[in-house]
Amino acid sequence: MKKHNFSAGPCILPEEVLKKASEAVVNFNNDNLSLLEISHRSKPFIAVIEKARALVLELLNLEEKGYKVLFLHGGASTQFLMTAYNLLNKKAAYLNTGTWANKAIKEAKLFGDLIEVASSEDNNFRHIPKGFEIPKNVDYFHCTSNNTIFGTQLKSFPEFDGVNVCDMSSDIFSRQLDFSKFDLIYAGAQKNMGPAGTTLVVIKEEILGKVERVIPSMLSYKTHLEKESMFNTPSVFAIYVSMLTLEWLKDLGGIPFIEKVNNKKAALIYKEIDRNPLFKGFAEKEDRSTMNATFTLLDEKLKDTFDKMCLEAGISGINGHRSVGGYRASMYNALPLYSVQALVDVMQELEKTQK
Repeated sequence: MKKHNFSAGPCILPEEVLKKASEAVVNFNNDNLSLLEISHRSKPFIAVIEKARALVLELLNLEEKGYKVLFLHGGASTQFLMTAYNLLNKKAAYLNTGTWANKAIKEAKLFGDLIEVASSEDNNFRHIPKGFEIPKNVDYFHCTSNNTIFGTQLKSFPEFDGVNVCDMSSDIFSRQLDFSKFDLIYAGAQKNMGPAGTTLVVIKEEILGKVERVIPSMLSYKTHLEKESMFNTPSVFAIYVSMLTLEWLKDLGGIPFIEKVNNKKAALIYKEIDRNPLFKGFAEKEDRSTMNATFTLLDEKLKDTFDKMCLEAGISGINGHRSVGGYRASMYNALPLYSVQALVDVMQELEKTQK
């Protein structure tokens, strides 16, 4: 029986996606060639990447709104660099809500002045800052929509009449938003869309070409747009599996459907965290992530017992990040509700052992 996979990334994938992907590795499109062997410039793969692009725009409701879709290498970490390389001319504004926002800030500082409009570092990123102002004279504003390590999530986004950039790596396609408010969205596929190996970039081409520096070809969005993600060999397998996952999501009913499921999963685990006297949530309640629930045991002496019970129940991947400790239940789109129930059952069983 498959384990209950709460891994923070690479993410859990739908069973039917894994089945189709495994078949394609052996024989893709009944052409007697493996997906791993076909040319990225062949008609079968061109059809895959075109369909993947179309699904991204359809699911995000960005069709015919001037957006282009790229599938690039390097994960979100490379996007920390590319965003600044392509957009930062003089000054940019960043919201600091955790480790990944910090890393984005570090890279951007190489290219110009930065304004950190707000930070929650003073309480170990347990909350999302609010009530801050974004200067009008900046090249762009950057935020991270969901924080996998600390378990916080922006429930609303600040109004900014300028270029808006968002790292949505860990909650892309999980909830309904007005995605047209953003000029550039990027997301590593391995958190909520597919396997590691490709990075989604959704961008308005009109925001480019405004910096004075010369941008190396490999780090230029213009280069990749002109070559339609084919400037160098794309990650064929990762893009194909991402396409399958997007198809799966569309067939379910798209983002409106999966948002309801995700809310049920989050409500179930947080209700138990708040009810059970053995556990305590890490993030402030109003900012809790629907994707990553972070919590700790109040009595560390129970850790070995709880870990053993989780192992016996087939629960995998719930250890918290080293900077937070405790536990983290990542509940990405493909995680079924019954897996969350299995974790809740173990938490309740642990409580019974203390009575």
